[in-house]
Parts: sequence; structure tokens; C-alpha cells
Amino acid sequence: MGIYQGNDLKKITGGKKRPHRKPRKYEMGGYPVNTMLSDKEIRESDRVFGGNTKVRLKYAVFANVVDPETKSTKKVRILRVLEVPSNPQLARRGIITKGAIILTELGKAKVTSRPSQDGVVNAVLIEKTG
Repeated sequence: MGIYQGNDLKKITGGKKRPHRKPRKYEMGGYPVNTMLSDKEIRESDRVFGGNTKVRLKYAVFANVVDPETKSTKKVRILRVLEVPSNPQLARRGIITKGAIILTELGKAKVTSRPSQDGVVNAVLIEKTG
């Protein structure tokens, strides 16, 4: 079951607001996929508008981390979610979103991708450990 995203079938008028047509399938949204840490990665593919596909990452283990100093990218294990600036509750639940600060094997990194829509966790290293 989808979530309707079509502005409640309203036309902006001065009179009563009645539906001027039925809801369309292309106006339906979906429930949010909260990407969480796990011991195995699970992805699912959705068909979206225009016949395109969207890969959703449900459970994450690894992140592609870019080191800005050496300009190299490494696939490293995510240890935990430290902070989510948009919502502290997400960090407590271990949910990874864009902008989240994660602790990896290389150090602290900031997530730059949208895991629930891209199907992968990309991050930039902001603080090295050891």
C-alpha cells in the first residue's frame, strides 16, 4: 500500500474543495526505508515512475569511504552510527541517512549518499583514528 503524495486532490479556489478527479497511481509514494546496521547487506529493488528502478538498502554492513587527503576510496566496515544531525532519534536507533556521522574502521565519516534510495553507503572521512 502506498502513501498518497498528490496534494489531496484539491484545486485552489475560493469555493468548496471537492475532488476534481480520482487519485493517480503515479501520485502514490512509498513508506520510508530506514537503513540500519546489520551483519549482512540486504537490498530490494522497486519500480518507480517511468519504469525506472530504485535500489533500496535495508541493512548495511560496508561503506565506501573517501579519504580527502590521499584521494583514495576504500570499502570498510561500519562500526556504529554516532550522530544524525537531522534527528537524534535516528542515531539512537542506528539508522543511516544522508548527513549521518558514522564510525568506520578508518575513523569518523560523513554519509554523502542516500542509502534508502541509492542502495549504497558513500561517505567522506572527516577524522582518522590511530
